[in-house]
Amino acid sequence: MTLRAGMIALMLSALSTAALAQTAAERAACGADVKKFCASVKSGGGRILSCLAENKDKISADCAKVVESHGR
Repeated sequence: MTLRAGMIALMLSALSTAALAQTAAERAACGADVKKFCASVKSGGGRILSCLAENKDKISADCAKVVESHGR
C-alpha cells in the first residue's frame, strides 16, 4: 500500500468512526469530498466534519446532507 493510499484509508476510517461515524452510505457520500477538501486535516475530535462544514458550499449535495444531519 502506498503512503497516499494508507493515508486515505486512515482518513476514511476516522471519518467512519469519529466524525461521521455511522453508515457506509455516509462514508460513500463524503469520501471524495474528504479527499478533495480535507486531506490535510488530522482526524479526531470532529475535525473532518468541521472541515466538511467549512466547505459546505463546495462539497457534493449528498455529503452536504450528511453534514447537515450531524448538526453542522
